[in-house]
Amino acid sequence: MCDPLAELLDATASDGHLEKMLITFADRPSDSPFVERVWRSHSERAGVFHSMASCHWGIVVTRLEGRVSLTVRGPETRATMADCPAEGEWFGVLFKLGTFMPLMRCGDLRDRNDVTLPNATRRSFWLNGSAWEFPSFENAETFVHQLVRRGLIRTDRTAEGAIRGDLQDITTRTEQRRLLRTTGLTRGAIHQIERARRAARLLKLGTPILDVVHEAGYYDQAHLTRSMQRFVGQSPARVAQGREQLSFLYNPEPAWFATV
Repeated sequence: MCDPLAELLDATASDGHLEKMLITFADRPSDSPFVERVWRSHSERAGVFHSMASCHWGIVVTRLEGRVSLTVRGPETRATMADCPAEGEWFGVLFKLGTFMPLMRCGDLRDRNDVTLPNATRRSFWLNGSAWEFPSFENAETFVHQLVRRGLIRTDRTAEGAIRGDLQDITTRTEQRRLLRTTGLTRGAIHQIERARRAARLLKLGTPILDVVHEAGYYDQAHLTRSMQRFVGQSPARVAQGREQLSFLYNPEPAWFATV
């Protein structure tokens, strides 16, 4: 199942509106309690693109020039420019907030401090002393659940509750510490990043800028502009024009953003 925004991007690319399209994306939701989204992409040519801030950590399998590798990526707290090689293929899993890998904490991986795991063979990589076969877009959940059974991926219920805004029988300080340890981010940072990504999606779908200010919960247009520059790397007008490539953007569960 593809996201409507991905379909929109494909359509605008085909009619020449998105003149600088470098990468095409497809994605699907997941029924796994650990997985936020599964996505894949392909690059037609080399260039650079705007990598938006993101709250989620994930794994990415890269196929480039006949080689395959798996990278663990952390959250990104600001927009950056990223290189895109030609004729590359990527498949990725975004994990739900509150899910973490004890061997590699999100705080250590944050802001492009990614870890590419060593290959065992052309079809496998090393993780925690064992060789694992590279997963695929189709079997992502099976791969994730194998990691969970081995204790390599876990969830922190306290952090999940903090994200949802649940009342918990712990101090606020303890809650904040658990959330930061698990996600690498504060609750305020999560809110700001998700709000900016939602605003970018609304702009991409043609929502007028002043309506985006209201729908995404900004004080005014200046507030929206500052947020977009920091977390998306473009002004609202440039995002709405859609002539510059952005990184993967999807529609989260409606209730998710409301609770942040």
